[in-house]
Order: sequence, then C-alpha cells, then structure tokens
Amino acid sequence: MKKQTKFIATILAVIIIAGFVFFAGNLPTTSMLRTSLQMGVIYALLAVSMNMLNGVTGQFSLGLAGFMTLGAYTYAVLTIPVEVRDNVYYLYGVADCIKNLELPIIPALIVAGLVAAFFAFLIGLPVLRLKSDYFAIATLGFAEVVRIVTASSWLNKVTNGSLGLNSIPKFNSYYAIFIVAAICIAIMFLIKNSTYGRAFKAIRDDEIAAEAMGINLQKHKILSFVISSFFAGVGGALLAMYLKAISATTFTLATATYYILLMVVIGGMGSYSGSIIAAFLVIFSKEWWLRGLDKPQFIGGFQIPLLRSGFRMVIFSVILMIVVLFFRKGIMGDNELTWDYIASIFKRGKKGKKAVEEVQK
Repeated sequence: MKKQTKFIATILAVIIIAGFVFFAGNLPTTSMLRTSLQMGVIYALLAVSMNMLNGVTGQFSLGLAGFMTLGAYTYAVLTIPVEVRDNVYYLYGVADCIKNLELPIIPALIVAGLVAAFFAFLIGLPVLRLKSDYFAIATLGFAEVVRIVTASSWLNKVTNGSLGLNSIPKFNSYYAIFIVAAICIAIMFLIKNSTYGRAFKAIRDDEIAAEAMGINLQKHKILSFVISSFFAGVGGALLAMYLKAISATTFTLATATYYILLMVVIGGMGSYSGSIIAAFLVIFSKEWWLRGLDKPQFIGGFQIPLLRSGFRMVIFSVILMIVVLFFRKGIMGDNELTWDYIASIFKRGKKGKKAVEEVQK
C-alpha cells in the first residue's frame, strides 16, 4: 500500500474508534458496553506490558500481579482524599507520614509506575540471572510476597491490612482512562520499534548470538523488566481507579497474572496488536456476551437444561480451548496489525481462491 493510502486509512480508523468510544460514553453508566470497553482498555495495557517482557524479550515472568499490587496501592494511598482517610482507616488508624498526603491523579499514576519500576530494578538484578522455569518461579514468589505483605499487620496503617482501601478517586471524564492507556501503549509500540526493541527481540531469539553482536544481556533484560513493570504499575493503578476499592485478594495470581497471561497467549506472544485484540475479546466474552448463560432460560414453559450460575465459565473455557487448538501461535502470531499485514491477508485469500479454481478446472 502507498504511504498516502496508509495515512488516510489510519486517520479513518482513529475516527471510527474514537466515535465508538464517544458513543459508549454517552450510554448510561450501567451499560455493559460502556463498562466492558473501560475494562478492556485497562487489561489491554496490562497485556501489552506483560507481552513486552514475556513475548518480545522472551523472559517468562509470572510476577505481574505483584507490580499491579504495588501500583494500585501506591495510587490509592496517594490519592484518597484527606478528609475521608479517617473513615477508610477506621480500625487501625493512618500513619502520620501519609495522613495529610494527597496528590493529583496524573502525578499519582506516574509515581505508581515508578514504585513498581523501582522494585522491578531491585529484584531484577539477582533474579534476571536465572533462566526459564527458575525465573518464572522467582517472579511468582515475588508476587506472592507483595500480596501477603500488603495484607499483613506490619503495614496496617498504610495499606489498611486485610480490610483494603476504598474511596479511591477516579477521573471526572469517562474518556480519560482511554487516553492514558492509549499513550502508554503507544510508548511501548515506539520502544518495540526502536533499537532497544530490536535488541529485546535478539535476546529472545538467541542470547548467545545477541551477546556476540555486542548486546549487553543484563542491561537490556533489566531495562525490559523495569519498563514492563512501570506500565504494569500504571495499569494496576487504573484498575484500582476503576474498581474504587482494593484489597490483597484483588490481585491474586489467578485473577491477575494468569488471566492476563491468557490474553497474551491468545493474542500471540510478541504481538502487541494481538494482546489488545485478545484483551477486548476475553473481557467482552466473559463479562458481557456470555452473561445470559448464567440465568435460567425458558422456551414455552420448558427450562433449558444446564443454564444456571457458572455455566458461562464452562462455555468460556470451551471457546478458549477451540481458539488455542486452531491458532497455535495466537490470533496474530508475532505479527502486528499493520495495513501491510491486512493487505497480505487479502492477497493470500485471492491466491487460495485461484488455486481452488485451477484444481476444479
């Protein structure tokens, strides 16, 4: 495709997407489309942040839940209005160092990401020397340590222990979350297409060859780990903003790490576009399209069997199995959704039709 055609197509695509989000923003706050879009864009950011480390750099980490927890709690502690802190920390009291501390939303989001990145740097120095399963187990242990510490009595006056935090402020505008998530994802795309991104891919493909080419393995692994964790912290903060209340059980391995890893695998390891598509598909399927399967349905007084609470997750799991069976490398593989890629799909389709016609002749 010509550059001018690509530019026009991109502008049209942005206008269509923006118009769709604007349409959803004018729906009632109880609309499933409205809420699913917001959840989808937050999980898209988290899936892309995980894909940067797991898919692009090839370092299989299971510590995302830990960095989400750090980001979420940092944001909550920094933004809960001073006038309601006594009501939030009604049982254990609030620490003097944070009693009168209140930051605006945007600076708090940045600090949340920086806190997650700082801890990623600290544990990355020793942990990134490990490989394969050992690295995954180490990051998994870190995530569990963070979750347990936030609920422990040691930090009751900061994290409010097992009671968690509520009254977490959010943006006044419905569209702000989309803007923040889009900026973060765009930055990760830019990093992927930079010299650092190419170095990450080289490490993933062959560490020995990458080192022979002059790439500092330890430096680039830590850099990828820190950047990924920064955006995971921001994503955790956005999720806390969306939920308005968090506790140690909000970011368990099952509900955070594995759930987002599922999106990364379905979308394609190494494909940010695939992670975004998979995030929206998973959220829409689980939270909206299949909701009716949890309710009893009747046809002329006859109740359809099996349709009861929990059946939605059965169908959801079956759909996931089908996707994994037919898309072994994910929906996008390691490709990005570019205009050239879309054009190549149509070309392959035309070639396939011609081949079938020749065989029929």
